[in-house]
Amino acid sequence: MHFQWYPGHMTKAKRMMQENIKLVDLVVELVDARIPLSSRNPDIDELGKNKARVVLLNKADLAEECWNEAWIKWFEEQGFLAVKVNSKKGSGMKAIQSVIGEACKEKIERDRRRGILNRPVRAMVVGIPNVGKSTFINALAGKACAKTGNKPGVTKGKQWIRLNKQVELLDTPGILWPKFEDQKVGLKLAFIGSIKDEILNTEELACEFIQYMKQEYGGVLNEKYHTDESDDSYQILMGIARSRHCLVRGNELDTEKAAALLLDDFRNGRLGRITLEKCLNKDS
Repeated sequence: MHFQWYPGHMTKAKRMMQENIKLVDLVVELVDARIPLSSRNPDIDELGKNKARVVLLNKADLAEECWNEAWIKWFEEQGFLAVKVNSKKGSGMKAIQSVIGEACKEKIERDRRRGILNRPVRAMVVGIPNVGKSTFINALAGKACAKTGNKPGVTKGKQWIRLNKQVELLDTPGILWPKFEDQKVGLKLAFIGSIKDEILNTEELACEFIQYMKQEYGGVLNEKYHTDESDDSYQILMGIARSRHCLVRGNELDTEKAAALLLDDFRNGRLGRITLEKCLNKDS
């Protein structure tokens, strides 16, 4: 599959981030715990240089715990403060305030020396589409102050959210980068739903996902859908359609519907905890 998607509103969003970065003390970057590297926009490092940085591994409940821990260690070795969170269920949220304080302690101390007390830390929340930024902000703020949706592109413009006297957050639209140098990155982003399904061939995408599952998580599809993993990917997709009664008129198998069902099961954790990107230095 070939992935290329950079609509005009993303250019606008990037320009907006460039304009607003000078207003903030801290960049809070959300990544998807299942693909911590592929879900990082490389532009963020350039935009956020000279700013305090925090990386949040969101949707950590959907990824294998051993790899979550390995990625936390890896990010810390790169000089980031890193925390795993599950924004939907609110786990990990209590640690965020202290992590923000830790990341900005030099700024807070500098303010104190200048006699500036109680000026809030201003943090920009960034991340690619569908990584869960709005859900994270709502969980942190305790109210629905940012629009949420289980599809990319819900946040259209910037909005400031005052958490408390200490912290203000700037929510920004999710932006991808103009070109995927490595098409495997595009594939992983498509798996988790960061590229709109409407512009993809979902059957082809599902077959790629089945191939990955056969290699890395053998037996999971057999158990879930009663398929035969010795078959090729498309035959397995047909088996999923048969198992889940995905039929079109005339009782023919609806593999397009089966593909959407498989991807939805993965994205919502119904296949168990699955990590698509393994940390190279897990045992270092």
